[in-house]
Amino acid sequence: MTHSVDKILIVDFGSQVTQLIARRVRESGVYSEIVPFNKVDDYLEQARSHHAPIRGIILSGGPASVHEDFSPHLSDAVLQQGVPILGICYGMQLLCQHLGGSVVPSTHREFGRAHVEVARSCALFEGVWNAGQSYVVWMSHGDRVAALPEGFAVVAHTPSAPYAAVAHEAKRIYAVQFHPEVMHTPDGAALLRNFAHHICGCTGSWSMASFKQQAIDSICAYVGEGKVIAGVSGGVDSSVVAALLHEALGHRVTCIFIDTGLLRAAEAHDVLEMFDQFGINLIKVDAQEQFFTALAGVDDPERKRKIIGALFIELFEREAEKVGDAQFLAQGTLYPDVIESISFHGGPSVTIKSHHNVGGLPERMKLRLVEPLRELFKDEVRALGLELGLSERMVMRHPFPGPGLAIRIPGEVTAEKVAILQKADTIYLDEIRKAGLYGEIWQAFAVLLPVRTVGVMGDNRTYDHVCALRAVTSVDGMTADYYHFSHEFLSAVANRIINEVSGINRVVYDITSKPPGTIEWE
Repeated sequence: MTHSVDKILIVDFGSQVTQLIARRVRESGVYSEIVPFNKVDDYLEQARSHHAPIRGIILSGGPASVHEDFSPHLSDAVLQQGVPILGICYGMQLLCQHLGGSVVPSTHREFGRAHVEVARSCALFEGVWNAGQSYVVWMSHGDRVAALPEGFAVVAHTPSAPYAAVAHEAKRIYAVQFHPEVMHTPDGAALLRNFAHHICGCTGSWSMASFKQQAIDSICAYVGEGKVIAGVSGGVDSSVVAALLHEALGHRVTCIFIDTGLLRAAEAHDVLEMFDQFGINLIKVDAQEQFFTALAGVDDPERKRKIIGALFIELFEREAEKVGDAQFLAQGTLYPDVIESISFHGGPSVTIKSHHNVGGLPERMKLRLVEPLRELFKDEVRALGLELGLSERMVMRHPFPGPGLAIRIPGEVTAEKVAILQKADTIYLDEIRKAGLYGEIWQAFAVLLPVRTVGVMGDNRTYDHVCALRAVTSVDGMTADYYHFSHEFLSAVANRIINEVSGINRVVYDITSKPPGTIEWE
């Protein structure tokens, strides 16, 4: 999809928080895109040929040093655009070095909270920071700028970073050593808004309402009179894709829902009810027995994922053939997936776990791919869902893994274990909602452990499963911290689960953050 106005380009130099820059800019009503530093020339050329003007460029931070032989470099094309530029951390150092300044290793590295003193006013600080005042920021750097390029002035400093923020007002180039995108810089969002609106002149007109119409227009132009099939799981992403495609194409969209038997309790019913409400064509496949048979005796998590993925593809292909003459396959790819797939590192990355998707289907079935959410972050997908008329309960649901409850049952997966886990999970989420905590938590779920313990219920000895409860807070799922429930809440949940779920006699709470753990157990 091409956005012709109000676009801010973010050049990624490998920072772990580059996505936060894009999110902050978008939150101000300005569309932004992330491009790896080594692909920026091609991107700029393509934007020029498609008459899609860029209003400003932000250079991200990164883990490298400008003194390393193979460190990411700054393209001359970035400076030749004639638009405002903001360099952040490594982006600042790279910018200053490229323009004739110097960067040296700092004798006092700054990692964490720091106080910058504003030396003079500038457009970046207007209405946010005042000269002579001190403000909290988040620093993370080893190198520092030692000499400024010609025409630049110091606008803020710290005791160990004399050039904490610099500006060339005439050229509209700004650079900061701190990270305005992170929440630990309280005024950071306002500074980025200043850059996008006040310096770059963006209007802030990008919204979910405008995106929805652009997406519909783009889908109609791309698909034409063709037919689309889509796999749906009942999760937020696939539901939003289905609703968006239906609004754009009507009955030329057919959704395929495969009930694996690994969903949350009543999930299949909720899916059918929602699709019926919107009048969306839906084919439901009851494949519970096939999935449990395929998973019998398998306890390795990677094998479970691959078995589920392969069987899903097999069943999906079979049902898709019945639809006939479909030319397109829709997927709920999100922007973080796109960013990760074009990482500038270019080398192999460590695989933590396989992701369950319909990967490979477009080529196997000779279908063209439709990915209408590929420009959106998760919270934006939720906003789009509300814009499309989906219920708040549906779009605000916590993320749910593609392999379903199979990866929340370490060890062999059986229908009996799934039934036990569904009951425990339902109680847990019910108590979270009743306590008014659901919206504060990124993801919460129960795990049925492959461990049995001795218990006493009444006068009887029991030997049943252990249930682990997991709840985390996060912005995007890349990092997460466990949710700090009160002991009273955990005690109440544990009592309900033990009393109401036959097969569980002990409940524990997982207090592992990510990293070092992952959010899911498998």
